[in-house]
Amino acid sequence: MKISSRFRSVAAAAIAAAGVSFAGSAYADSGTISFSVYKAAFFVGGSGGEGTLTFHGRHYPISIGGISGGLAFGASKTNFHGTVRHIRRARDVTGVYGAAGGGGAVGKGAQVIVMTNEKGAELELSGKQVGLQVNADISGMAITVK
Repeated sequence: MKISSRFRSVAAAAIAAAGVSFAGSAYADSGTISFSVYKAAFFVGGSGGEGTLTFHGRHYPISIGGISGGLAFGASKTNFHGTVRHIRRARDVTGVYGAAGGGGAVGKGAQVIVMTNEKGAELELSGKQVGLQVNADISGMAITVK
């Protein structure tokens, strides 16, 4: 009898814990994001741009700013489109995103990137890049919901 009651207690605790973890992830939602970034670099670079976050049918203007360091030179414009996941409200997109990678464009090129901010929001972006840009750098960007 005691084994049975302990087993039921352990099983109930395991089910409750699983329910809490599923509820947390089920509560998080996703939206779409699109923005344009202008970038110029000569070893150290800077970037900036604007765009739109669409979340629960509403459109939120966003601004982008960033820096990069490493082997980078040139100037380019990239139009990004993608999905933002693991957010509960539009403000969760605000934050600093970092990535290490490489890419390049002479004329037109494509980029794909996945980045996460400190709140757990994940950006999965694809973009088309225009300009002369070569990079093998570590970059960061900050997104702000206006």
